[in-house]
Amino acid sequence: MTEVLVQPEGSPGPGGEQQPERGVEEPEGKRPPNTGARLWGRVRSKLLRQKLDPQAVQTKNWHMDVIEMNGIKVEFSMKFTSRDMSLKRTPSKKQTGVFGVKISVVTKRERSKVPYIVRQCIEEVEKRGIEEVGIYRISGVATDIQALKAVFDANNKDILVMLSDMDINAIAGTLKLYFRELPEPLLTDRLYPAFMEGIALSDPAAKENCMMHLLRSLPDPNLITFLFLLEHLKRVAEKEPINKMSLHNLATVFGPTLLRPSEGESKAHLTLASDIWSHDVMAQVQVLLYYLQHPPISFTELKRNTLYFSTDV
Repeated sequence: MTEVLVQPEGSPGPGGEQQPERGVEEPEGKRPPNTGARLWGRVRSKLLRQKLDPQAVQTKNWHMDVIEMNGIKVEFSMKFTSRDMSLKRTPSKKQTGVFGVKISVVTKRERSKVPYIVRQCIEEVEKRGIEEVGIYRISGVATDIQALKAVFDANNKDILVMLSDMDINAIAGTLKLYFRELPEPLLTDRLYPAFMEGIALSDPAAKENCMMHLLRSLPDPNLITFLFLLEHLKRVAEKEPINKMSLHNLATVFGPTLLRPSEGESKAHLTLASDIWSHDVMAQVQVLLYYLQHPPISFTELKRNTLYFSTDV
């Protein structure tokens, strides 16, 4: 079972702060304009304060709960899913579509340098979501994301119309889901150990040489897509005063998705302490942050320098 603990209204919160009391009830039909936001905040607060029963991690059962405010009732369910399962990559067995299909296969089929889904989602975010508070951090509605996934997989002719009508957080969530469901992370399983070693180097010149060499070692579709995403995330961060998404925030969101250990390494880590996992995630975030903070990286320039670096990683 999952036990959820909630502070009574008006009592101190976890940090000792005083929780706001509910005001005088409004006459029927007149709800405060921010009821929805306050209610969602209460749901999130309740989830953050949950404590898991020792048996919870072994069960797949859902725990039901209800929160009510100003005549609005929210029913929700939750269950514990281990980090390993939530980030597990499952290669697709289908011959068509884009989700779960190797990026090289998709780009070759589309005769493009960057997958269509990546280009369209980024274009839509930059068109009307780049100033959205918490863009990429706030989750979109799961059913909307699954609907977009189905449309992109089917290469439906109504994709552009659907994108223009869809909530921007669902579009951002679809882009994240695409990268998460790649058969292997964008920065590849093979180079993962080298990225971990490179970001740990203390000498700036040695780190620069290593991190650029690792980019040169990526397959072209992966590298071009990564650089395309990188420049987009930099443009998002330029709007940080409005959207509250700094380079570090974006690296925290995307780092563990673009760079993860292989399935074999993941299973080996499960036998180790959780702080090893935390160290890995921190390193994944730092790798992406390094490239986000780096001056613009040109694909042509990287490839031109390849002949100076013939040592394989």
